[in-house]
Amino acid sequence: MPVLSPGGQDICQTPEDWRRGPVETIAIRTGSRVEAVDITGQVQDVVSKSGAKSGVAVVCTAHTTAGVTINENADPDVMADVLDTLGRLVPKSGGYAHVEGNSDAHVKSTLVGHSVTVPVEEGRLQFGTWQGIYFCEFDGPRQRRLMVQILSAG
Repeated sequence: MPVLSPGGQDICQTPEDWRRGPVETIAIRTGSRVEAVDITGQVQDVVSKSGAKSGVAVVCTAHTTAGVTINENADPDVMADVLDTLGRLVPKSGGYAHVEGNSDAHVKSTLVGHSVTVPVEEGRLQFGTWQGIYFCEFDGPRQRRLMVQILSAG
């Protein structure tokens, strides 16, 4: 059975049909211990540079105390609420066995996840109405990096 793009085109029947672009790196400098950074534009830049018209963008963080998620990007209060809720669910001091002082960041990273996959159609990331991609910092401020790879129809 063929895999269909959001536009209904047959984009892949076998793994060999995919064209893998190089892994691109996005550098991010966070400014506080916990924050969400909208990286949608930077990921779209990677898609545009790749020349891919149809496929997927895979976005992954290389850190165990950070995450990547998709959520609303029209109202900044949404991500503030997400970070606040994670802070209440997983407090900084919680009697953790890990002694480096950042155990909460590891747990939050696990809950949020380290990657997202976004469909690409006509060279553009495909989202629902208000969605964007966020890098979530849980142990900053730090210099961080994200990896983005574009898989496009062969």
